[in-house]
Amino acid sequence: VFMLLCPHEMLQNHPIGIDGVNVQNKSCQLRGGLLRVAASSNSPARASSASPSLYVAEPPATYLMRPPLVVDCSVLSAALFEEETCDQALRLMTGKTLHAPYLLDHEIISVALKKGRLGWPQALITLALSDYAEQDIELHRTDAQAQHQLALRYKLSAYDAAYLWLATELKAPLVTFDEKLGRTAQTHLASLP
Repeated sequence: VFMLLCPHEMLQNHPIGIDGVNVQNKSCQLRGGLLRVAASSNSPARASSASPSLYVAEPPATYLMRPPLVVDCSVLSAALFEEETCDQALRLMTGKTLHAPYLLDHEIISVALKKGRLGWPQALITLALSDYAEQDIELHRTDAQAQHQLALRYKLSAYDAAYLWLATELKAPLVTFDEKLGRTAQTHLASLP
């Protein structure tokens, strides 16, 4: 029997298991970002010999609760420019770690330029671009050959293929308001091993 010394108060007084080992959570201590697991003296095999402690490293709970999500320009711009699908876009992204290919920056600027040409006030465009700059989105470089192959295979634009490649690479959901990309992503991601 092992005793887990855990930094997460929500786990206190709840028995948990690690890889089939029975673990009892008795107290909560964090040492250098590591969980300390010490052998319990209740175990006859462990009572007579001093064995080394087992350490389990774990990120803070906030990171554990934010699954990855590949977000395309249609979803992000709906939220930034308060389009009619804004609420739906925000619900999709809330609580997720957002990922996108580097081209997202260029696509958001393109949307801003189109909004300006349609007569949107410059102050609203500036506010949307400021909001975008504050977003915590992990931008990724794509594999050009793999992106090209996906574009050919599914008859996608290079841009859409970049989002699909990233979702494939991360094995993460992709959210989009683009019907063709959405249907293609459903088919492709469902076929992954």
